[in-house]
Amino acid sequence: MSTASEAPATSADAAPLNFEKFSRAKKLGIFLVTIGPESAAELMKHFDDNTVEAVTKEMTQLGLIPVEHQRSAIQEFSSVILESTKGVLGGSPYAQRTLELAKGDFKAASIMGRVGPTGTSIDVIKDIAEMEGRQICNLIKNEQPQTIAFVLSYLETPKAAEILTMLSPEMREEVVERLGMIESTSLELVGKVVRSLGKHFDVKARPTFHRSGGVRSVADVLNALDKEVSKTLLAKIEERNAGLGAAVRKKMFGFEDLNRLSLQDLQRVMREVDSSNLAVSMKSASEGLRNKIYGAISKRAAESLKEEISMLGPVRLRDVEQAQDAIIQVVRRLEEEGEVSLEAQESNVVV
Repeated sequence: MSTASEAPATSADAAPLNFEKFSRAKKLGIFLVTIGPESAAELMKHFDDNTVEAVTKEMTQLGLIPVEHQRSAIQEFSSVILESTKGVLGGSPYAQRTLELAKGDFKAASIMGRVGPTGTSIDVIKDIAEMEGRQICNLIKNEQPQTIAFVLSYLETPKAAEILTMLSPEMREEVVERLGMIESTSLELVGKVVRSLGKHFDVKARPTFHRSGGVRSVADVLNALDKEVSKTLLAKIEERNAGLGAAVRKKMFGFEDLNRLSLQDLQRVMREVDSSNLAVSMKSASEGLRNKIYGAISKRAAESLKEEISMLGPVRLRDVEQAQDAIIQVVRRLEEEGEVSLEAQESNVVV
């Protein structure tokens, strides 16, 4: 017969009153829920896997956290002042979101699979992700396009791109289209996939919920492919699904695409860019893009930039591409924050 002290703390009523009796993992879980997923994610990036797993398990079991427990957690773990006196809701969705922010989608799903309240697991998908590209292709090449897209959504971009090149052109088009349409993977689909693939592994696979795939995944994979293969595949996507193709093309932002930005948006980007990266990145830039960038900064800064470029001498292509990628990441971040628009500039502005 269980006692009240043994019951899980899933609500203010069920939670033990004495915060000091909680395990350190549970206290830390309460603290992370209290400070919010973004802040919690930053902290969890520095935890080892064992700590992450222990704390996540506690977080999944939390319900509405009493204010006094929030205060105790804050007092124990930081000097942060509570901004609200309202209860904070934990649970599996919160733990999942925090883990995704801290560790990435795949790692989050893996940890949640081991500690989640339903005892779910994605060991099958994890095993597949650790295989060589050719092995994965041999395993999934006869599956339905949706199943292949699902598996690719869990892989690192270079490996997903490698596997795509091993598929027939027709299958490649089908898979990329479905990958681009994945927003969240349902329990039903995950269960179907792991049951289909699980027979190849000596593990007991059960489904879990996981956000994966989508337009950004397709854009990243196409960017990792050979340029001609990528160009052909994108054209096929646009033929099959114009809306998806346009969305993917927008996300496939390259360095020369800085020309697409309005002057105001380019000026915003320039304020965020490291000057040393800018000089190196422009070694291979077209004359048109160079002039546009010069026009987006002050005359003095433009002269200084020109001088810096001339003094660089020969630069390895790899270094140029790395510098350009750093600037592209700035553009993508600002676009996601709503600071700039990647839409092509139109001449239909009414003054």
